[in-house]
Amino acid sequence: MFTRFLHTVSELGAGNAAWYAAARALQLFGLHMWRYHFVAQRVPSSAMRSAPGRLLMSPIASLADLPAEYPRPREVVAARFRQGGCSIAAWKGCELAAILWYQFGAYEEDEVRARYCLPSPHSCWDYDVFVQPHMRLGTAFCRIWDEAHRCMHARGIQWTCSRISAFNPGSLRAHHRIGAVHLGSATFIALGRWQLMFANRPPFVHLSASPRSRPQLVFDTRPLEHGESQCQPT
Repeated sequence: MFTRFLHTVSELGAGNAAWYAAARALQLFGLHMWRYHFVAQRVPSSAMRSAPGRLLMSPIASLADLPAEYPRPREVVAARFRQGGCSIAAWKGCELAAILWYQFGAYEEDEVRARYCLPSPHSCWDYDVFVQPHMRLGTAFCRIWDEAHRCMHARGIQWTCSRISAFNPGSLRAHHRIGAVHLGSATFIALGRWQLMFANRPPFVHLSASPRSRPQLVFDTRPLEHGESQCQPT
């Protein structure tokens, strides 16, 4: 067990490993905990995109277009469409290779109760990048991001924001390598219909008892757009 703990520390770092241990302990009492880091990454210009591959890109415009092998509940996807979510699918022939989602203005999280607001018209929110397990060593991940950046750049988007699980070392490392900027962090603890949030940005603490009550976290990328370096890299 001690060896496993040391491995967790080496993967996540001491701080995130402590939060992970706390999350595992809370499960013994029926509580669930999520801890997120919020980051922003610059959208590259069209000239920085890689050459096209063999995958075909297309948007998913409705539930009817969603392939059966996409492993997300249909009610979750329907909620994304209702709030204006955009999606890009990568296909290898008739087989789904990957799907990426993004949204402008604001996004209501579907894992916890929270609303993320983006006041700048030059930013968007990206989320739930799915790649088929047997294609994760191929080009699908890079190609779908190339297409997403092309669509974002065409809309004048300069920065795309997202949340990363503090317990996902692969994602943390990937965002660090691409120079993602840290915007904040938040911890959500849920028991039944109750949810408690602690964050290092307003509103800092929020208690919710129903889906109608959601904390609103604002991520303003305008300082980044103007070259101000008040945020720290991940």
